[in-house]
Amino acid sequence: MEADELYGLPLDRFVPERAALAKELRSAGDRAGATEVAALRKPSVAAWAVNQLARTQARAFKELFAAGDALVSAQERLIAGDGDSRSLREANGRERAAVDALILLARGLLSAEGNELSTAVLDRVSDTLNAAALDANARAAVQDGRLERELQHAGLGAVGLELGASAPARPGRTPKRAPAAPASARKGPDPRQAERARVEARRAARVAEADARRRAEVASRAVRAAEQRREVAAKALDEAEERLGRARVEAEAADEAYGRAKAELEEI
Repeated sequence: MEADELYGLPLDRFVPERAALAKELRSAGDRAGATEVAALRKPSVAAWAVNQLARTQARAFKELFAAGDALVSAQERLIAGDGDSRSLREANGRERAAVDALILLARGLLSAEGNELSTAVLDRVSDTLNAAALDANARAAVQDGRLERELQHAGLGAVGLELGASAPARPGRTPKRAPAAPASARKGPDPRQAERARVEARRAARVAEADARRRAEVASRAVRAAEQRREVAAKALDEAEERLGRARVEAEAADEAYGRAKAELEEI
């Protein structure tokens, strides 16, 4: 077995197979390889699910990446003043549909393996898929099928999806209607007014982008703090699993030594 194959195994087999592979490499004299394998971290449930999807659902991932590229392009065009809200909403819908299709497959994987099927786990799978759709670095990590922890995209692509959507009306207020234009002004659109409208639209998009970026930074800091706390807990769990793995290896070695000693005693 190769180290890469560990990430394609059922989640509950990762630790014992990792210990077995490390033992095999150590017995073969490859101490460096054994140390490297022993240091591999067991994936979280969400990361494991994404790894299995990446290894088995090439067509669905191709659509996810294409949808993500289309969404990023639509956002950039809107901010530059060359796009429109309809194109952005369509691209956003396509990306969400690609993520949802993979989430359905993830549900099946998790249920088949008897793993946790909570909303929190599925949300983390969704966040990782969204990051892979919108961010090149996240995409490369996901394509390897060797994630140890889930990902989250906190850039403009993740928080600026609704720049072109209509803002909901405030409760209790009736939107004001623009007064009817006089008959003399109904001959056709005024180029100057159209240009002013484009300038205002760009300004509004920039303001929305800046506000979204600020909110993203706040959310990103909160995410990093939560991830740090989770990393501490995950590290403690991994260390416990490492100790358990070493104890099993030592127990196997002791059993083998006992068997040899017993056989020698019987021969006397």
